[in-house]
This record gives sequence, C-alpha cells and structure tokens, in this order.
Amino acid sequence: MKNNYLLPISIVVAGVLIATGIFLVSRSGGESNSVLPGGAKVLPVTVADHIMGNPQAALKVVEYSDLECPYCKHFDETMREVMQFYGASGKVAWVYRNFPLEPIHENAAPEAAAAECAVDQSGSPAFFKFTNLIYGATGDDGSFDMTQLPTLAQQAGLDGQKLKACMDAGTHKAAVEQMYKDGLATGAQGTPHIVFLFHDVPVLQLEGNQPYASIRAAIDQILQTEASSTPSAAAAQ
Repeated sequence: MKNNYLLPISIVVAGVLIATGIFLVSRSGGESNSVLPGGAKVLPVTVADHIMGNPQAALKVVEYSDLECPYCKHFDETMREVMQFYGASGKVAWVYRNFPLEPIHENAAPEAAAAECAVDQSGSPAFFKFTNLIYGATGDDGSFDMTQLPTLAQQAGLDGQKLKACMDAGTHKAAVEQMYKDGLATGAQGTPHIVFLFHDVPVLQLEGNQPYASIRAAIDQILQTEASSTPSAAAAQ
C-alpha cells in the first residue's frame, strides 16, 4: 500500500534522482536563491500562491500544472496523498501553479482562469477543492465538459453563477497568460513540472507524473540533509 513506509528500492530511486537531477544552489553560496540551470528562474513562493500545507514549511514542492493534462490528474492524486502524510508535520507544503499548455489543450487556460475565479470567492482552500473536482470530472484522455464548471463550483461550496460571470468577463485571462510565461521562465516545457524548494532554494527538478514512492523518497532525503546537520544530530554521532 502507498501509505506504508518506503521500500528500499524507493530510497535508491530518490538517491538517483537527487544525485543526477540537480542540487542547484548551495544555501551558503553567493548565487541568487531563485536561479535554475541555464539561467532560468523560479519565482519565490508568496501569499498569492495556491498553497496546501504550512506556508512556512522548510520544503515546498512547487508544481507547474495543466488542468487538462492526464498526467497532471494522476500526479494531483499523488500530491494529495503526499500531503496527507506530511501536512500535519508542517515541514512540507504543496504549491500549485497554473501552467496551461494551450496549444495542446484548448480548455486548459479557461479552466485555470475558472480556478482563479474560485480563489476570488474563498482563497486557496477553494482552489484545491475546485481543481480536485475538475480532475475528477476529466477523462484519462483529457476530455472535459466546460459547461460543468458552475456545477462543480457549487459542489465546492462556491457560487456557480458568480464563477461563470467571472469567467465570462475574462477576469483572470491576463493573469493566467502571465502564469504560463512565469512557468516558461523556470524551464518548464511540459507538465507536470516540479521544483523542490528547500528554505526557498531550488534543490531538485523533476518532470512528468512521478510516482508516490519516488516523491516520498525525495522528500525524506531532502529533509534528512537538514536533520543530519543539526547540532543535536552531530552530538549524537
């Protein structure tokens, strides 16, 4: 079962991911803490982001995602399970950033705008409730009936007609376009694109629908680097 602690092979997978995939910037180094390989940059996490978990968590898993993407749908399930395991500790937070691949998925940008309209009504909790319902109503081929959005908003405890009016007015169209540009600036080319920020420093990048065990193992490995460097840990050795 996924909730059981990681199998040894998962730890090996995480070791490979971390060893080959990008410990990007030393926290004691002089480089900007937002710089990624090739000069790409990741925006710092702020109160404007959609955050599940402790906003002050040491480790933030930042996901650039597309609501019409089948791989994102499955990774969304993974991250919700990850947060069920780590959320109470306050050490890990999940940050969801819209990255609609509009040339491929024609509904992705309107869906992202609808999710932002949900935030207008009730903040990040509404965002995660609403996007969960969108993914649940999306087929594994990415198919989705856009007329369902007001109904899904109501199921999330929102005002469906108010959400529709927000969408019809194009309230968040420009903001979603900027989100896409911001995602490109991190080097994202597909979805999900995942950046691990440890004390606001990018330490690892992953691409695609990573399995639960690998995400768990990567998180544990990153958190362990801090635990093993604390004075109490050093004294115990």
